[in-house]
Amino acid sequence: MANHNTGPQVEGQTKDLHEEALQPPSMYKVILNNDDYTPMEFVIDVLQKFFSYDIERATQLMLTVHYQGKAICGVYSAEVAETKVAQVNRYARENEHPLLCTLEKA
Repeated sequence: MANHNTGPQVEGQTKDLHEEALQPPSMYKVILNNDDYTPMEFVIDVLQKFFSYDIERATQLMLTVHYQGKAICGVYSAEVAETKVAQVNRYARENEHPLLCTLEKA
């Protein structure tokens, strides 16, 4: 009788692959960094436009950036974080501000 084995089977292989598929995605902090030139009003605008903060929370975060040198705007999956960083940095350059948005692993 023919053996219909399609390849080597390793016990637990399916379980390991299944567990890997269920791992949550890596998360990244999106950070606004302080500089001496970007107006506070522009930072508030960025926080409202790209992170959907209301005026009160945007103002609090802007003050954190100003006094502590940086603030976390949010924690997102890699793709979302990279997109937000690119959007903020592009918007800042289009408006001739040196504001820098970065990301780091959470």
